[in-house]
Amino acid sequence: MGSLKDRISADMKDAMKARDQLRLDTLRSALSGFTYKRTEAGADLSDADELAVVQKLVKQRGDSLSEFEKAGRTDLADKERKERDILMVYLPQQKSPDEIRGVIKTIIAELPDGAVNQGAVMKAAMAQLKGVADGNTVRQIVAEELASA
Repeated sequence: MGSLKDRISADMKDAMKARDQLRLDTLRSALSGFTYKRTEAGADLSDADELAVVQKLVKQRGDSLSEFEKAGRTDLADKERKERDILMVYLPQQKSPDEIRGVIKTIIAELPDGAVNQGAVMKAAMAQLKGVADGNTVRQIVAEELASA
């Protein structure tokens, strides 16, 4: 399988042929994100950079989704949800909340007693879970575990 950019380009061509406008627009935004990041970096993107771009786009869709739901705009929330789902296909398999909780419990157990605080646990957790877990979910589980410890 080629790079993430190549996969998205191929899928975009398929979306054009299928006349799937939402998918086409979503994949175009991902390619645009790659171009912007490449221009910003001044060099070709690594696989990790391409993955980071898609993760950022997924996070943006998730944030917009929650804001639209709060505002009662179900039409826009549905569109953001569909776009997020399209982009999630290109991310590695995400860990379940139970798997995240297990990692966090291990981190808390390994930290010295005086160093157990949310910042230290989050730093260690995100180093291990980068790319396979949503930061907001990790933060929530860290807070729950520290409150119950």
